Amino acid sequence: MTDQNPLIVFTPSGKRGRFAVGTPVLQAARALGVDIDSVCGGRAICGRCQINVGDGEFAKHGITSRAGHVSEFSKVEERYDKLRGLQAGRRLSCQTKIMGDLVIDVPPESQVHKQVVRKEADTRAIELDPCTRLCFIEVEEPDMHKPSSDLERVYKALLDQWQIDNVSCDLAVIADLQKILRKGEWKITAAIYSRAPGGGNRLVSIWPGFHDKAFGIAIDVGSTTIAAHLTNLSTGEVTASAGLMNPQIRFGEDLMSRVSYVMMNPGGEKEMTIAIRQALNTLAEEVARQGGIELNDILEVVLVGNPVMHHLFLGIDPTELGGAPFALATGLPVTCPARELDLKLNAGAWAYVLPCIAGHVGADTAGVVLSEAPHESDEIMLAVDVGTNAEIVLGSKARLLACSSPTGPAFEGAQISSGQRAAPGAIERIRIDAQTLEPRYKVIGVDQWSDEPGFEEAIAQTGVTGICGSGIIEAIAEMYLSGIINQDGLVDGSMAERSPRIEAYKRTFNYVIRAPRSEGHEPLIRITQNDVRAIQLGKAALYAGVRLLMDKLGIEKVGKIRLAGAFGSHIDVKYAMILGLVPDCDLAKVQSAGNAAGTGARIALLNSRARDEIESVVRRIEKIETAVEPMFQQHFVEAMAIPHKTAAFPNLSSVVTLPPIKDIVSAGDDGNERRRRRRG
Repeated sequence: MTDQNPLIVFTPSGKRGRFAVGTPVLQAARALGVDIDSVCGGRAICGRCQINVGDGEFAKHGITSRAGHVSEFSKVEERYDKLRGLQAGRRLSCQTKIMGDLVIDVPPESQVHKQVVRKEADTRAIELDPCTRLCFIEVEEPDMHKPSSDLERVYKALLDQWQIDNVSCDLAVIADLQKILRKGEWKITAAIYSRAPGGGNRLVSIWPGFHDKAFGIAIDVGSTTIAAHLTNLSTGEVTASAGLMNPQIRFGEDLMSRVSYVMMNPGGEKEMTIAIRQALNTLAEEVARQGGIELNDILEVVLVGNPVMHHLFLGIDPTELGGAPFALATGLPVTCPARELDLKLNAGAWAYVLPCIAGHVGADTAGVVLSEAPHESDEIMLAVDVGTNAEIVLGSKARLLACSSPTGPAFEGAQISSGQRAAPGAIERIRIDAQTLEPRYKVIGVDQWSDEPGFEEAIAQTGVTGICGSGIIEAIAEMYLSGIINQDGLVDGSMAERSPRIEAYKRTFNYVIRAPRSEGHEPLIRITQNDVRAIQLGKAALYAGVRLLMDKLGIEKVGKIRLAGAFGSHIDVKYAMILGLVPDCDLAKVQSAGNAAGTGARIALLNSRARDEIESVVRRIEKIETAVEPMFQQHFVEAMAIPHKTAAFPNLSSVVTLPPIKDIVSAGDDGNERRRRRRG
């Protein structure tokens, strides 16, 4: 010890300073700008300011820290430990006083801007810095000698105890204020929202005494399904997740059908807005129930969706998106009270909607960008959200481009003879023996493959009902690898001599995956020539959109690929490349991004600066309209071939033996007409 004030060093930040003996560690941390959490403002109620006191020689810091260099365990800490529990060796920094030189470690869970770990590889962690925070305050009681209103004294407490100024609130908060103050004996918890339009801070809700439940919901409003994630704003933890079918399906399976419904039925947009908002409230109730919280504890909601969904949940007529030039009513970010969207959350809750990129590239794609961060990448990244329209982003930190390509509904099982949505009973994986042409497949909800013991017993409840998007991709890719179809997608009728699974059908052939069992009522599951064509059209449109963006960037290859969305989450990336769905790339750098749009919404929910980031990035993304690009059609025609008519696939060829170019036989009206075709 010296005559100088004790030296304190905080890890992992490395910040240091000297403070008088008796200074609370939390006070020293705040003076140095050290990241220590606290809701209760140093009153030993919340327990979020926990620290570890170093004990030993710390040569790196030139300091000797001892457990005896802090004040003894206080009665307040003993009470907290008894009620809520403290890990061995932990102290509450608000109660721990500096008595000598110290090294203090701030564990991750005690940091305000803690990193929220994401499970996916090669993705950014989320820094926790939400727009809404809870502040426990002690409000001065009324005094006839110092006349002021209760609200004024609440604002003063926020400034004195939390350095929060420029505060405003709704009349509803004021209406409850006096009862809540007196019920809490002049101690209340205030929820402060820091991103209200016009600036300043918004007092959105108050509770008597100490309250530590602050939640938000991140919602991806898809045209087919809606997914919601209840997230703890204090920890970043996803507490509950739920999804449901978009009820707007009754107005039309795809987006343009729904726009057409609005055009033909005056007021139809209002019907769909009511339907989607009811669904959002149903999801909010479900995740709150799962999470064991009240709807009143949900203080924020962040939403993403494609442009049509975006307009409909905001209550905007989407008619202009139904035809060129596909004008958005607004592509700007939207911040509004959640009650304006008829959401039944906390009365003061706020909603934030990410910006749209273009008329067919929506806020969901902005969510993908925020999640996968191509704008931070040194190498060229391709991010694709595959749906009825494929939304495509290509580029790096130097330059980003985006477009939408009309892939159609085939990837989701629509317009496929045996196609269905991903559900129990659907074939999701398939392999075809190149010699016997016999298939083996895996069905959603069953662990065994079809050639393994117990498979038939396992599917007794559901049966095999169809084939979903990932299964269709694998089936057609396997048909190509085994020679059943050639590079042009034509089914080779001569294969019927080798296997009865190749059956003549009108002027073409089918490949039968599973025939109905005599004792059951299962459907015939097969891939027809028309099915192959539908997938070729979809994959060609996607590849052509990607190739168009590659032309604009002047590149011949991409560095890494992210496949987003429900379809992208389940597809085997190798088969996607065999089919020619995406350009050639090192397969180790082709990854599923899962529900990246929903993840982007969660990032925006948990990090205020992420909203500034995506708003800035969207402004500099270059939008390409495929409909007016003359090269799109040429790229489309060339991409009809499997994997492609002219493009080389060296990375794919290094791991998969692609079939040689071959002639094929196609059936005529009598099943015998022979027709030769060769890839040019």
